[in-house]
Amino acid sequence: MRAGPQTPRNARFVLKRGVRWVCAGPLGRCDNDFIGNASEGPMHGKRILLGVTGGIAAYKSPDLVRRLRERGAEVQVVMTAAAREFVTAATFQAVSGRTVRSDLWDPAAEAAMGHIELARWADAVLIAPASADFLARLASGQADDLLATLCLATSAPLAVAPAMNHLMWSNAATRANVALLAARGIGIFGPGEGDQACGESGPGRMLEPLDLAERVGALLPGGGALAGKRVLITAGPTRERIDPVRFISNRSSGKMGFAVAQAAREAGATVILVSGPVALATPAGITRVEVESAADMLAAVLRELPGTDVFISTAAVADYRPVRAAEQKIKKSSETLELAMQRTTDVLATVAAHAERPYVVGFAAETEAVEQNARTKLMKKNLDMIAANEVGHDKAFDCEDNQLIVLGRNARHELARASKLTLARGLVALIAQDLAARAVPRQRGSALA
Repeated sequence: MRAGPQTPRNARFVLKRGVRWVCAGPLGRCDNDFIGNASEGPMHGKRILLGVTGGIAAYKSPDLVRRLRERGAEVQVVMTAAAREFVTAATFQAVSGRTVRSDLWDPAAEAAMGHIELARWADAVLIAPASADFLARLASGQADDLLATLCLATSAPLAVAPAMNHLMWSNAATRANVALLAARGIGIFGPGEGDQACGESGPGRMLEPLDLAERVGALLPGGGALAGKRVLITAGPTRERIDPVRFISNRSSGKMGFAVAQAAREAGATVILVSGPVALATPAGITRVEVESAADMLAAVLRELPGTDVFISTAAVADYRPVRAAEQKIKKSSETLELAMQRTTDVLATVAAHAERPYVVGFAAETEAVEQNARTKLMKKNLDMIAANEVGHDKAFDCEDNQLIVLGRNARHELARASKLTLARGLVALIAQDLAARAVPRQRGSALA
């Protein structure tokens, strides 16, 4: 895209936080003169490609650019034609310090295959706002404009921040498109819920720039409080077979474990998620291992354990299983049926006692004496930390929110009722703080306070 009459190619912009830019180069790259400390931010040296599509939420995107720049990132904005109806390219050029791109047929840029150059340049791609139309085009693999084309051409992590009317968001077509994108490993950031520009209220608001700037860290390697750590997480229920059509299980939805996995990834960790049978999409950037029984989960955990720094057990693993599963469906032949049950191997205790022991975090789902029972479990299983919550009818299971008491050997924290993702971020922050506070490298094979 050629510089417009209000933004000559050699224009100088003086922005907040003591940063000056002079734009130049085939990508609109700028010579940066940092007077402030943005270059020391957690995203220093990272390249973020921000796609902006048509929607009223586009007015938030210049602030998102500023938040990313504050963290030290370089930001290249690519706009769709509809986005230009809401915010001008000059605005984005001013806050990013780079020439905005929008035209797939720009002769100057495409002479050097500019869309491929952009796709290779980015360390991460975020579309914010992502309209219903763009989500549909991305899901179907269209390449009819610059932004859609580079999304197909990039190998960088990709996330979208949906923004639309709440009825558009709840429409079956949109839900199907979002589910398809999530299944392909594309991050879905939001949407939030609240008042909308149309005067209605509901889910569909683009998340706020500060929130999105933090979440972009999940797409980038090497940043965050758990950067360089390998985190192994279990989630969901297990199923113990009675016969080919029946099994014993529990009410765990897996939502808390998946939220913890997302929070750990946002904190910069490499995350392996061992999950029982749940109907949840895998969070972006996470390796998922699917299992069914307690024995399957134990085998998967022990296989993934080498090199693990942190193990977090959120799974509701069956304590007992049938001694012998019937080969054929059990017929209804009597008024009662007795099942002989035997103990399963305790996955959490096994990891905590392992010779190559990582930092071990357990969960305690209790119906009574929550803190007392959790502290007993902490000591008995030799854990580093445990997160306890009360469960029961309308509590924790199948709910979107929760509350936690987090116990260490010499620490106690309460995380007030909030969404499970908010709680997961709080828990991960406590884990990271405890790891950082250990001045002496942790000795494998022992739980330290």
